Amino acid sequence: MTINIQCVHFDADAKLIEHVNRKIGKLSNYHDRIIKVDVFLKLDNVVHQIKDKIAEIRLTIPRHELFVKHTSKSFEESFDGSLDALINQLKRTKEKEAA
Repeated sequence: MTINIQCVHFDADAKLIEHVNRKIGKLSNYHDRIIKVDVFLKLDNVVHQIKDKIAEIRLTIPRHELFVKHTSKSFEESFDGSLDALINQLKRTKEKEAA
């Protein structure tokens, strides 16, 4: 499994990168044939004072590409929300493959 983390409009600290890597590593519990995971962490409304944090995750497995996006006031919360949605998609996809 290849993990790519891209930060757009900011530089992520080591704590955030470690949080993302640790959580992404647990995805193999839900599907054993994950090829690639792309994580995009972005700042929205860069021109305003209040900046929303966006986390997007694109996951590639054989014959499928899953994508989720979540926005909140912190990167950890956005990433965790995206990851929960991605896990639900992974479970549904695996059930369809088994049927």
